[in-house]
Amino acid sequence: MSLPYKPSQGPISTGRYPQPIPTTNLVEDDDVPEFEPFEDAEGSEIQPRGPASGYAELYVVSVDMLQQTNKLNHYTSDYDIQNLVIRRGLEFFIRVTFNRELTQTDDYQLEFMIGQNPTANKGSMVVVTFNSRQGCAWAGRLVKSEGASLLLGVTPTAEAIVGRFRTYVAVVATGGMQRTKRDPSTDLYMLFNAWCPEDSVFLPDEQQRSEYILNDSGEIYQGSHEYVTRRPWMFGQFEAGVLEACIYILDVCRMPIFNRGDVIKLVRMASALVNSQDDNGVLVGNWSDDFSLGTPPTLWTGSVKILLEYAKTGNPICYAQCWVFAGVFNTFLRCLGIPARVITNFNSAHDNTGNLKTELIFRTDGTPDRRNTRDSIWNYHCWNEIFITRPDLPTNLWGWQVVDATPQETSDGSFRCGPASVAAIKDGLLCHPFDAGFCFAEVNSNVIFLKRDRYGTMTPFRVDKLHVGKLLCTKAVGSNQRIDITHEYKHQEGSAENDRTMQRAEEYGCRGDNPEIPDKQLNVTIMSHTDKVLLGQDINLVLVCQNLGDQTITMHSHLTASVVFYTGISSVDVKNEDFTVTVQPFQTEHVYLTTKAAEYLPHMGRQLCLHFTVTGQTPDQSVSVMKSINLQPPALTLTVSGQPQVSQEMVLTVSFTNPFNYPLYNVFLAMEGPGLMSFRTHGYSVIEALASITWLETFIPRLQGTRRLMAAMVCHNLPQVDGTTDIVIQP
Repeated sequence: MSLPYKPSQGPISTGRYPQPIPTTNLVEDDDVPEFEPFEDAEGSEIQPRGPASGYAELYVVSVDMLQQTNKLNHYTSDYDIQNLVIRRGLEFFIRVTFNRELTQTDDYQLEFMIGQNPTANKGSMVVVTFNSRQGCAWAGRLVKSEGASLLLGVTPTAEAIVGRFRTYVAVVATGGMQRTKRDPSTDLYMLFNAWCPEDSVFLPDEQQRSEYILNDSGEIYQGSHEYVTRRPWMFGQFEAGVLEACIYILDVCRMPIFNRGDVIKLVRMASALVNSQDDNGVLVGNWSDDFSLGTPPTLWTGSVKILLEYAKTGNPICYAQCWVFAGVFNTFLRCLGIPARVITNFNSAHDNTGNLKTELIFRTDGTPDRRNTRDSIWNYHCWNEIFITRPDLPTNLWGWQVVDATPQETSDGSFRCGPASVAAIKDGLLCHPFDAGFCFAEVNSNVIFLKRDRYGTMTPFRVDKLHVGKLLCTKAVGSNQRIDITHEYKHQEGSAENDRTMQRAEEYGCRGDNPEIPDKQLNVTIMSHTDKVLLGQDINLVLVCQNLGDQTITMHSHLTASVVFYTGISSVDVKNEDFTVTVQPFQTEHVYLTTKAAEYLPHMGRQLCLHFTVTGQTPDQSVSVMKSINLQPPALTLTVSGQPQVSQEMVLTVSFTNPFNYPLYNVFLAMEGPGLMSFRTHGYSVIEALASITWLETFIPRLQGTRRLMAAMVCHNLPQVDGTTDIVIQP
């Protein structure tokens, strides 16, 4: 893959180090001499014993990387790349053919080099020997000798550098070592190895390895904890150019070559580079409603197009929101062999002051005071988990670790997050690196409701300890079902273990707040008739008011209905309504609140969420309750025709009918399927009311097995629309 943009090669000056630190894997030219003379202790050339009498000088005729055998053994057959891809800690084979049969006096070695100025002491130059002469840490053995052809086995260490190695064969010649010329076809890509017990990413379960490393598509969950929606995402880690693009990302951040075998250092650097907030990284975040200078986040169907475009241009790609950051980061991690999955946290606290308090401020009349509210609660937030050992932590804190590429706050000077141990988060052990306190607050903050008077004095009137971190989930292993992993992050609310966790977190500096709130005489909740509301339907809510006392209570109430971004930030109010409720002693009253489709549809734009807040005031109590309703948009229909077989042409048909009584403008569609077809787009200036469109594309499957196709659609006046279909491709 040609990369026209090259990152900085580092300093020329050697004032700090004898040589510049190598920070690029993109070595185009051969920087290793073909002939390297032997030297004595004084640096003078010495002459070794020549070849045995009667034998010609030994040289290499061909080098065969045995890709078919090696890729099968290393679970890398799906990579669409010309070079060999292997996993460290596992033996691979090379066949070397010489010009003649070897004798006992002949000497040869394999050399693997990565980056510029490779050196043995940094692991970037590896010499593998096959006789009594000692080489480097990689093991070598002669598997079979067939005349002038040798089958050689090489086992890299489980700590080997990850990236693209150049391969040479060197033989003892008169006066020194004679190397083969640089042959890019013999370069190999080294990955982390979850199949190797000595590797820091070792994952014992085979089904989990299949899911978290080899699965090139998945589900990312959105919506609300009451109505979870799924968004398919095409990771595409095996597609052409993706592996090179992932290594290119490490070059852009100028990560030293010799650190690229350390998974903790690597994911920390990559976490910063997936976003462009401060380092010209992959994706530009945009949480507005204006995507005119780029691609709307909802139009992306997967990671491949994003990574290839970034590697081609060197410019950040517009635009992303949290699930796009998580999807692209997941591709990067799985591509390099790191077990990874996407997590969704529903009701995710984003606290502006970095503590365990999420403060929502209201005016004296009960309406939300958005001007003075700095904290927010996202309907959902997506991040990643990786499965690794942590030699810097106690063994009980190994396993799944949170890493998050969405730019929120800086960590050691860069916008990144993690790896933070999930087990440490669960037990409030926030003294351990990295960013555990921030992640803990996202799932454990208390929501403090404050009333602000005309002088700026704020008085708490309600505390909700159960709202934040309501549900954490991810895709199940081996199926498209959703699994609840909340218990992996939190002890049961109200349990003694949870109380100890909160106390421990505060001891480590993650401060909370438990203001004294008088007992409530009026208990108020807000409910929906149904968990699923179609876009274009009326929304019916029920306000349930329960009087717990022996006195009649009258509450003067206000309803605010707002279109909100999934980050909880209000876009526009669609309804403001005052009403009064009177509740007799020990009785319950139901107030029915209806918001007509005609009231909210003109204001939705690209959003799918409506947020309802009911505030009320009784003589001795302030009331505030909230509910978010995620609307379900129409779907795309995908149908596939043709023979489902590798290398046989097939046709994908995407169809859509506009169900509304108004036209849709500036419509864009995209489709993609790893192993089937690359990212493709199509546009329509308008789809009239109740009209239908059909889009056909041909494709030729590259990979066998169960494969997935996805299509997405965005337009000026309709939120995200998508659809998927699964097909089984025969060999």
